[in-house]
Amino acid sequence: MTLLVRRFDEPDDTTLFERGRVDVLEIGGMTLGRARYEPGWRWSEHVGAATGQRYCQASHVGIVVTGRNLIEMEDGREFEIKAGDIFEVGPGHDSVVIGDEPYESLHLAGTEEYVRSR
Repeated sequence: MTLLVRRFDEPDDTTLFERGRVDVLEIGGMTLGRARYEPGWRWSEHVGAATGQRYCQASHVGIVVTGRNLIEMEDGREFEIKAGDIFEVGPGHDSVVIGDEPYESLHLAGTEEYVRSR
């Protein structure tokens, strides 16, 4: 019987970028992520600009732990997600932290794709 306990305080990998970071853990055959962004962080500005992309092309499934984030889809739809929300976001989106509180989410799917897209 396997018993393994991990914490994001000791990630397997960390991707740093201006005003944010994604910590990655491997456990149970899954790759999980913890995204942490400061107020004012915007994907297209703080991640996409370095690659010349306006929209994130990764898919994400996760849970918002703290803060608020505005998801702006390429087709013009907008959604606000906040602490306690469980989300699925497909490719073709931008996101921006809104308010003055840092944003943190746990990513249950899409972490490998997101980290590779940087």
